[in-house]
This record gives sequence, structure tokens and C-alpha cells, in this order.
Amino acid sequence: MPLPVPSSPQRLREALSCVADAPPASHFTAAERRLVARLRTPAAVQAWLNALPYNTEPGGATLRTFRGVVARGTAHCLEAALFAAVTLEQHGYPPLLLSFESADRLDHVLYVFRGPRGWGSIARSRDPGLHGRRPVFATPRALALSYVDPYVDYTGRVRGYAVFPLGAMGRYDWRFATGNVWAVERRLIEWPHHRIRTSQTRYRQMRARYVAYRQAHGVKPTDYAGRHRWMPLPAEFTTRAGAGPGARGASRGRSRAGAS
Repeated sequence: MPLPVPSSPQRLREALSCVADAPPASHFTAAERRLVARLRTPAAVQAWLNALPYNTEPGGATLRTFRGVVARGTAHCLEAALFAAVTLEQHGYPPLLLSFESADRLDHVLYVFRGPRGWGSIARSRDPGLHGRRPVFATPRALALSYVDPYVDYTGRVRGYAVFPLGAMGRYDWRFATGNVWAVERRLIEWPHHRIRTSQTRYRQMRARYVAYRQAHGVKPTDYAGRHRWMPLPAEFTTRAGAGPGARGASRGRSRAGAS
């Protein structure tokens, strides 16, 4: 059974104590084992996800597991995070997610890990600034704060974050199930988040900057403070001529209102 939802936001050590036993290699198909063996580092996983088309869910909402992402060859933010968690779990990284709550209820989820120099993340998004970060942040909170400015668009504004241990899902099959794993999304919505407060002045400045850039260039900005700490971006964000639906789309992640 999944663990009970905490009554208040967890301390980091509490999240890290909720361990999940990594499945043996025999649970993977031969093709999946070869892929996992090739993707040994967070940077390699981010590069593999960057090469996939973003899952815009043309046939209806999905929440696929690692196995579903491999089979379909596409992923949205939470699907990418689950893929990264399963892949890197096989290389000794604990399966941890970082969840954001937004004022407009379009939340974002990414995979978070700790490297030798600090915390980093792996992510896919329709917004360039919400992809992965290099592992150079002292704490998950410092990592979360690096997303505050890039999160601002017409309606987005970070309100909180949570480190979510997938071990809290108990025996629920979030790794290999062939159907949608909506219970993961529901649990993320229920999980208490630490508050992030930003000044109204700063928010207005960032929103005005975003709106002006979109009106001038037709794509989303990538030149934020701390840009050198980002993981490499997918190709559609690196050249204006190559900007596709992901660069122009309106939604950054998963809608709380759409959870089912």
C-alpha cells in the first residue's frame, strides 16, 4: 500500500529515508536492458529525452511509465521524470521527483538527483527554462528556486515545491505498467509542498519581460540568469528557425484540474 500523505511538508531526510528497492534486471526486456545500460548518467538520460518528441497527448491524456515511454517514443514532463527515475535507479540513484505548484494550476514535475557537487534535475517541458539543471545546487530548495523566473509566462508563477520519493507509492507499479499510472499524479497533488514566496514587483517584471519577448520573437525566451547551470536543451529551443510546437505551446506541464 502507498504510504500515508504527510500532514506537513517533509524534511529532506524524511524523503530520502523512504527507499524503494530497485527491480532486478530480469524485470526489463532485453531492449530495455540495453537502453538502461547505455544511459548510465543523468546527462545521458537528459540527452535521450531531449531527442524524443514532446508528448502533446493528441489522443487524450496519458501518464505512461518507463515501459510506455520506451514503447511509444514520446514523453511529457511527468512521463519523462518517471523514465529517468527507473533508468537511473538501476545505476544507484534513488527515485525522487521534484514537484512544482503553480498559481495557474499548470504544475510541473521533474526528476531530481544528487551528484558529487550538488543537486541537479532531468526534465522535459514545452518551456525551455523548465528542462534539467546541472548538479551544482546546494539543496533541493536552491534547485527549485532556479525555476522561479523561467516559470513565469502569461499565467504561471511558482507557489511551492516538494521532493517526492516514489518509494511512497508502495507496491503500485509506476515503473512497468502498460496503462496510465494516474495514482502517481494524484499523490503528487496531495503531497504537501514547501512554500516559495516571490515579490510582486519581481513577478511583474518577469511577466512583462516574457510578454515583450513573445511579441517580438514569437518564441519563448531562454536568456535567464543562471543559464550556465542548465542542462543542454532540446534542438527545438536552440535555434529560432527550428522552434516548433514545443517552443510555441502555452502549457508547461500537468494541470491539477485535469487529474483523474
